[in-house]
Order: sequence, then C-alpha cells, then structure tokens
Amino acid sequence: MTEFGYIKNGETLSIRGDTCTGCGACVDVCPHGVLGMRSGKAEMLDRAFCMECGACARNCPFGAISVSAGVGCAAAIIKGKLGGGTPSCGCGPESACC
Repeated sequence: MTEFGYIKNGETLSIRGDTCTGCGACVDVCPHGVLGMRSGKAEMLDRAFCMECGACARNCPFGAISVSAGVGCAAAIIKGKLGGGTPSCGCGPESACC
C-alpha cells in the first residue's frame, strides 16, 4: 500500500493489544485493509490508509479498538459506495468530494 493516504498516520486509530482476542472482526470490516492479524492479534498494517470511518471499532466485540469516526469526505465516500452514487461532502452545490 504505497499509493496515497487519507489521514496522515490515522491520528485517532488505536488497538489495545491486551484487550484484543484475535477474533478478526476488525480485519473483515475495514474497507481499506488498514488492519491485519499477526500472532493471533489485530495490528495496523498502514495507518495512512485509515479514513477513520469507525467500522473496526463498532464491530469489535471486545472494545479493543478506538477511533474517532470521521465526518465529511470519509462519510461521503462511504455513502456514495453504499448508495451507488457520486460521493459529495456538501462543500458546495453539487460538489464532488475532495
């Protein structure tokens, strides 16, 4: 993963290794492959790809992941993908996201 990043160093994403049980739910739901498994625990593969959507934290049954879910462009990208439309962050009339 060396093309581009969303948020430099994924500022708010963190994993508590002492709480992680290695269930892999976070890996399954991460839309950009930011998380992976190593030695039975979740780990960050590349923080720069984290768009802080919060899917990993919402789906961790053990509370091992914390992230301040982003708004604006990240939310627009998710809504666009889910709805099959063009992402718009609402920065202006009919504006494309970022």
